[in-house]
Amino acid sequence: METTATPKIHDEAKDFMPINGTDYIELYVGNSKQAAHYYKTAFGFQSYAYAGLETGLKDRESYVVAQDKIRLVLTSPLKSGTEIGKHIDKHGDGVKVVALWVDDATYAHETAVARGAKSYMEPVTEKDEHGKVVRSGIYTYGETVHIFVERKDYNGIFLPGFKKWETPDYNPEPTGLKYVDHMVGNVGWNRMNHWVKFYEEVLGFKNILTFDDKDISTDYTALMSKVMSNGNGRIKFPINEPAEGKKKSQVEEYLDFYEGEGVQHIAVATDDIIKTVRDLRSRGVEFLRVPAIYYDSVTDRVGKIDEDIEPLKELGILVDRDDEGYLLQIFTKPVEPRPTMFFEIIQRKGAKSFGKGNFKALFEAIEREQELRGTLH
Repeated sequence: METTATPKIHDEAKDFMPINGTDYIELYVGNSKQAAHYYKTAFGFQSYAYAGLETGLKDRESYVVAQDKIRLVLTSPLKSGTEIGKHIDKHGDGVKVVALWVDDATYAHETAVARGAKSYMEPVTEKDEHGKVVRSGIYTYGETVHIFVERKDYNGIFLPGFKKWETPDYNPEPTGLKYVDHMVGNVGWNRMNHWVKFYEEVLGFKNILTFDDKDISTDYTALMSKVMSNGNGRIKFPINEPAEGKKKSQVEEYLDFYEGEGVQHIAVATDDIIKTVRDLRSRGVEFLRVPAIYYDSVTDRVGKIDEDIEPLKELGILVDRDDEGYLLQIFTKPVEPRPTMFFEIIQRKGAKSFGKGNFKALFEAIEREQELRGTLH
C-alpha cells in the first residue's frame, strides 16, 4: 500500500531538505538527436537512454547521454504548439530541469511548497517492470525547475518510459568528466538576494561565498554573485546578477538573449584537466582564452603547483588558490547559437572556492567575445 510521507520523519535541526546529489540535467533543444550526437562527439558522453515515438510518447523525444555521474537529457518537441517548443522559441536551447536526487520526493515537494515554493509537478509515481520512481517538482528562477527524483525502488536504466539507447558502432571515448561540480544561474537586476532567500528558506541551502562588484569587475563591466550550497555540500548554485558598469555585462547579455533568467553554465569536474582539455579541443570544443601574460605571474600569485605552467599556458587553463588548496579551471565558449549557456571544466586540488583570482582575466576574455558579437556596448 502506498503511504504519504510527512515532514515529521526528518530532523529539521540537521537538514530539513536532504539531497543526495544531482540526478540529471534536462535541456530543451531544437534537435535532440543532433544535440546528443554533439555531446557524444565533442564531450565524450555515452549513449544511455531514449524516450519518444518508439516508447509511446507522441509530443516529444528525449535522448539521454551519460559520462560517469553526469546525465544530460536532451528533449525536443515532435509537433508545433507545445510548451517545449514555446520554451525553445523564447529562450533558445537551454536548461529547463535541474533534477535533484532525494530519498523522498513526496516529502521534498510538500516541504518546499509549504515553505513558499510554487509547485511545478505534484508527486507522481511512475512504474515499469523495473520498479517505480516518484518525481515531483518546483519552480525556481525564470522558467527553470527543480524536479525531485526518488529512485530507491527502481532498477531500470533511467526512468520508467525510457528504454536503453545503444550505439555500438559509435561511442567516442569519454573525456574524463566525472560529475557536476556546480551550476550557475543568472537572474535579473536586484534579484540575487530574492533567490538567495528562496534557496535558504525553501531548500535549506546556505550562502557559503559572496562576491560583490569590487570582486567581479573589469574596467567596463561588473556583476555580483552569491554561492548557495545544500546541507551535504554536493549541490552548489552560484547566483549572479548584473551590476552597474560602463558597458553591458555578460549577465545582461545573457538575460537579453535568453529573454529571462536561467542557467548560465554547468561546471563539470575532472581529475586531469590537462588531458581532458586536450581531448575536448581535439574534438572541436572552443574555449575562452586569456592573454599569455596571465601566466607570467601565476606562480607568484598561487605558489607551487603540481602541474607545469607550459601546458596550462598552451591550453589556456586558469589557476587559483584558497586556504584549502588550489584549483584549475577553463570555460568553453557558448555551446548554443545565442550567447547564453556554456560549460566550465574544473579540477580541484583541495580548493573549495570558485576562482576569484581569475575573475578579472576571465571576464576580460568574455568582453573580447562580446566585442566581436557587437553586444558589449
